[in-house]
Amino acid sequence: MRRWVPVALAAAVTTVVSACGGANVSQADGGEPQAGGTLRYALSQAPTCSDPAQSGTNQTIYVARQIVDSLTDQDPVTGAITPWLARGWNVNDDATSFTFELKDGVTFSDGTPVDAESVKANFDSIVNTLGAAKAQLGASYLAGYVGTTVVDPLTARVDFDAPNAQFLQATSTPQLGLQAKATTDKPADQRCLGDNIGSGPFVYASYQQDRAITVEKRSGYDWGSEVFSHDGEAYLDAIEFTIVPESGVRTGSLASDQVDAISDALPQDAPQIEAAGGRVLTTSNPGTPFGFTPNFERPVLGDLEVRRALIPALNRQELVDTVLGPDFRPATSTLASKTPQYVALDEVTYEPERSREILDAAGWVEGPDGVREKDGRRLSFSVTFSAVFAGNQAVLELVQQQLAEVGVELVLDLVSTPEALARQASGDYDATYGNSTRADGDILRTSYALEGRNNNRRGPIPELDDVLQRQLTTTDEAERKAILAEAQQLVLDNGLLIPTIELSQAIGAGPKVHDLEFEASARL
Repeated sequence: MRRWVPVALAAAVTTVVSACGGANVSQADGGEPQAGGTLRYALSQAPTCSDPAQSGTNQTIYVARQIVDSLTDQDPVTGAITPWLARGWNVNDDATSFTFELKDGVTFSDGTPVDAESVKANFDSIVNTLGAAKAQLGASYLAGYVGTTVVDPLTARVDFDAPNAQFLQATSTPQLGLQAKATTDKPADQRCLGDNIGSGPFVYASYQQDRAITVEKRSGYDWGSEVFSHDGEAYLDAIEFTIVPESGVRTGSLASDQVDAISDALPQDAPQIEAAGGRVLTTSNPGTPFGFTPNFERPVLGDLEVRRALIPALNRQELVDTVLGPDFRPATSTLASKTPQYVALDEVTYEPERSREILDAAGWVEGPDGVREKDGRRLSFSVTFSAVFAGNQAVLELVQQQLAEVGVELVLDLVSTPEALARQASGDYDATYGNSTRADGDILRTSYALEGRNNNRRGPIPELDDVLQRQLTTTDEAERKAILAEAQQLVLDNGLLIPTIELSQAIGAGPKVHDLEFEASARL
């Protein structure tokens, strides 16, 4: 069905953080916001790159999103796609062609226009310059990209060689945000140095990798999304991001007014934050939940029965209750419950006796130390992970105990985030542990399809491969949800993801901070 979204001129708004820490700005209850001041924000991990197109981790996106706008936005309440840089759009009958009409008068921070040529330059650079190695998410959203046609200065048509129904939602992500030619002309490594030029409400003022980042208000910003909470320029003069990996240090800094807001506020941090007059703001992430992604090329996890046995061995509610607290949820599917196409799967439950039965039937027998064996091989595997989420190690230590109860030895392999990404790319792992955030079920394709990231390093699974591609062929929401329900079941049945818990963003905010908000993918 052909669709035309009517042109809707929306007045611009500020960034999602709309009041500052420090003495310069405050917002009394019921009062009017006052402009000025600097928000001091402590990240739990260093961003991996200043380039939104190459961003992947939440901490990277928290920073990079502030400097870049996207063609569309996604309403965090309804999930609806709304105008941003694009005033309207047209999707052809088979979802192979998307035509965007851009707002007039929008500029990048270097003064060059945001126009159809810049849409073409950005998408071309993601596919042809960055590629999947550097822009994993962006390149996956542009799978089958034929090219962008400049219809006229403010109209761009993006064409694909096959149906790509997920693409409209993808245009709301920071990975497909638009940057100026001065940025898109650069090679990948030079786009990570903090001089990226976007059209967003903030601009990079300084970028010290692994130390600190400052973004400053873009004067004259006036083209924000309809989802934004107010019109015009940002209230803040600047946001100062510092990197503070230690949870206790972040919390102490917030309580002592050294920073105004922090990432990854853990349950044990809440009393200290609240005693200082602050609060912890939470929201669940859509996308894939945290879980194990097995490497099918490794002997132990290449066994389907082993992968199947891991699913009922995990007490997910215990993980939440013991480590994370009531703001988190146990995983109940291969998509998180906040994802629009989520369905609960009955098999994601705690039945350790069922796990033992599967392993017994597969010939894995208990060894002298309690670890099962088969043909001289121990039922042991390692999991490679980073502290990209502060609770990862504590969760996995408890999982280690749970798996030992059914005769499985889990070895924890904690590495830095850059090393985790490099190991994933090279295939040097038994299993990885993580999640992927996106407010669309297509995250299953980008993570697990043969032509996607294929994090399992698997071969063909015809039934799964079919549904992952078929969900791209329809723009009917009910039909697509039904297809993605099949995909969720097949990802579980084949052991591509062993889900544990759903990620929640937990932001500690001091008493002077107002209107911290989350977008549709649970990022600031």
